[in-house]
Amino acid sequence: MSLRVLVGCKRVIDYAVKIRVRPDKLGVVTDGVKHSMNPFDEIAIEEAVRLKEKKIAKEVVAVSCGPTQAQETIRTALAMGADRGIHVEIPAKEMEKLEPLHVSKILAKLAEQEQAELVIVGKQAIDDDSNATAQMTAALLDWPQATFASKLEKTDGELEVTREVDGGLETIKVKLPAVVSSDLRLNEPRYATLPNIMKAKKKKIAKMKPSDLGVNLASHLEVIEVVDPPTREAGIKVEDVDTLVTKLKDSGRI
Repeated sequence: MSLRVLVGCKRVIDYAVKIRVRPDKLGVVTDGVKHSMNPFDEIAIEEAVRLKEKKIAKEVVAVSCGPTQAQETIRTALAMGADRGIHVEIPAKEMEKLEPLHVSKILAKLAEQEQAELVIVGKQAIDDDSNATAQMTAALLDWPQATFASKLEKTDGELEVTREVDGGLETIKVKLPAVVSSDLRLNEPRYATLPNIMKAKKKKIAKMKPSDLGVNLASHLEVIEVVDPPTREAGIKVEDVDTLVTKLKDSGRI
C-alpha cells in the first residue's frame, strides 16, 4: 500500500534571529524579521520525501497556515521534494492567537479530505514550544500516534517507530493510518538544489480558509504578558572548595 502523506510545516522566526519583545508586551516583534520553516517540520518533510523515494509513499502534501508569506515555507517544502501544497490562509493578526488546537482541527479535516494515511509534523515549533499538535490531531482523527520519532520503518500495514524518551529509546508499532511527530535525530534535512527550487515554482498550491474546513478560530487562551528572560548575573571565582561551600550556604543554595 502506497501512502498519501500529509505534512505540517510552520513558518516561524528564524532560529538565528534574536527575539525582541514588543513594546506592548503582548508578543514578539515579527515585522521585518527573517522567517523560515520550523526546523522540526523540515525533518518531517525530509522523512516524508524519503518514504516517497522508497516507494512507500505515493504523494507528499505540505500544509501551512498563515498569511501570504506562508507560501514561501510551502515552496521550500516543494523544493525539498513534496508534490503539492495547501495554504490555509490566516491573516498575520489572527496568527498571533492561533493555537495548536486550531491547527490540529485543520490538519484533521485535511487528512480526511485528502484521504491521507499518514500525518507527519514536527514534535514542536520553536516559537511556542507547545508540543501538542500531533497528539491532538491523532485524538481528533482517532488514529494511533507515535511521537518524538527518531526512526521510522514501515511493515505490513504498520509503522515501527523508535521514540526518544527520558530513559532512552522506546520502539513501538502503530497501525496505519497514524500520526507521527519527528524528533531531532530522525534525519538530517537535505538542502534544496537550484533545479528543484525552480521546479517548485511550478508545483500547485491550493488555497483555502479555516472556515472552508469548518474550523472556528475562536481563542481559548489570553496572553497576559510576554517578557524577556531575566538577565543572568555575572559569576565569581573562588579559591578553594571550602570557600565555594561557604558561598553556597550564604546564598541559601545548600
